[in-house]
Amino acid sequence: MKKLDTICVQGGYKPKSGEPRVVPIVQSTTYYYEKASEMADLFDLKAEGYFYTRLANPTVDAFEKKLAELEGGVLGIAAASGMSATLLAVLNVAGAGDNIVASRSIYGGSYNLFSVTLPKYGIECRFFDPDDSEEEIDKLVDEKTKIIFAETVANPTIVVLDFDKLSKIAKKHKVLFMVDNTLVTPVLCRPLDFGANIVIYSSSKYLDGHAVALGGCIIDGGNFDFNSTNRYEEFLKPDDSYHGLVYASLGKTAFGVKCRAQMMRDLGAIMSPENAFLTNLGMETLALRMERHCENAKKVAEFLANHPKVEWILHPSLKDNKYHELSKKYLPNGQGGMMSFGVKGGSEKASEFMEALEMIAIVTHVADSRSCVLHPASTTHRQLSSEDLEAIGIKDNLIRLSVGIENAEDIIDDIKQALDRI
Repeated sequence: MKKLDTICVQGGYKPKSGEPRVVPIVQSTTYYYEKASEMADLFDLKAEGYFYTRLANPTVDAFEKKLAELEGGVLGIAAASGMSATLLAVLNVAGAGDNIVASRSIYGGSYNLFSVTLPKYGIECRFFDPDDSEEEIDKLVDEKTKIIFAETVANPTIVVLDFDKLSKIAKKHKVLFMVDNTLVTPVLCRPLDFGANIVIYSSSKYLDGHAVALGGCIIDGGNFDFNSTNRYEEFLKPDDSYHGLVYASLGKTAFGVKCRAQMMRDLGAIMSPENAFLTNLGMETLALRMERHCENAKKVAEFLANHPKVEWILHPSLKDNKYHELSKKYLPNGQGGMMSFGVKGGSEKASEFMEALEMIAIVTHVADSRSCVLHPASTTHRQLSSEDLEAIGIKDNLIRLSVGIENAEDIIDDIKQALDRI
C-alpha cells in the first residue's frame, strides 16, 4: 500500500496514453454511447460508467476514489455538501419508525438535522454525552436503531471520540457505526481502522483547504455484513426499481451502491464537477498542510493556556486536556488545527476580542489555510436553545479558533494584540 502523502498526490486518477495528466473538469451532464444496450446496462447497474452527472461524473469519480483510498474504504459517494452527505447516509438505512443514536457534541447543523428535521419524517434521535459509560450508551440501542453517529473530533467542543467504546456497542448489536472525520482527515486518523463502518466528510474544510469548493463525501468501509442481521430489511429484500436486485448480495459495496443507486438518484445532491476538481487539487497538499496546522495549533494552544485573560482552552495537545490520552491513542500524528477557548468577561469580551483581531478573520468557516474565528453560540449553533447549548458544552464566551498555515509567530502576535485591547 502506498503511503498517505503519496495517495494525496497520485490517488484516484491514472491517465492513459495521450490523456490529460491532471484530472480534467468534465463539464457535461450527459454521455454518448453507440449502442442502446450499453446504456441499458448502466441503468440496470450491470456495468460501470457514466450516463448522467446526477449519479456519476468522471471528475467527481476521481475525487471519490482518492478519498476512499486514503480512508481504506471500498467506495466513495461525493455529495453537494457535508450536510447532504450526512442526510444521504442516514436515509440510506433509516426511515419512519427507526432511530439513530448520536453524540450530543456533534456539529450544530448535524445536531439540528437529527433533533429537529429528521423527527418530522419519523426518525428519532437519541443523544448521549460522549463521556457517558458504555453501559449508559448501550441502553439507548434497540431493535429499531440503525446508526451510532459521532465525530472524531467534535466541532466546536473539541471532544476526542473514544472509538473502542462505541465500536464495541455497534458490533454487539450489529449496528452501523458512522463517524464524521472532517476535522482531522485520514492524514491524522482513519476511523475504519478503529471500528467505524461509514465515514462522513464536509470536504469544504481541510480536504479542499482553500474555502472555495462546497462539498461532502460518504466513504463505505465495506466492513459491514448486511446478511448477518435482519436489522436492515431494505438490504435483504429485492429492489423493484432495479429488477429485484438485493443489495446485500453485493457484499462489501452494498451500502455505497444502494446510497448512489437510490438516494443520489432520487435526491440529486451530487457534488459538481468543478467543486470536485478544486477539492481534488487541494487534497494534493493535504498531508503537508495537516502537519503545519497541527504544529501551529500546538504553539497557539500553549500560548493561550498561559495568558491571564484566557479563562479556559480546549485542545488535545495540552497535557492537562481531558482527552489528551485518547488523542495519543487515536491521533498520534497530530491533534488538528481546531481549538476552542473562552476569554474572561463572557460573550461581550469574546466579541471585543474577535473584532480586535487584524489578520485572523471572523468567518462562518473552519479548517482552511487561513486562520479564522467564530462565536458558535450566536452563529453556527444559534438554533439551539440555551439548555441545549449548555448540555453540549458551548459556553457564552466560547470562541472557536481554526489555526491556519501562516507563520505561527504572526498568528500568536495577532491574538496577543487583540487580547491586550480587551
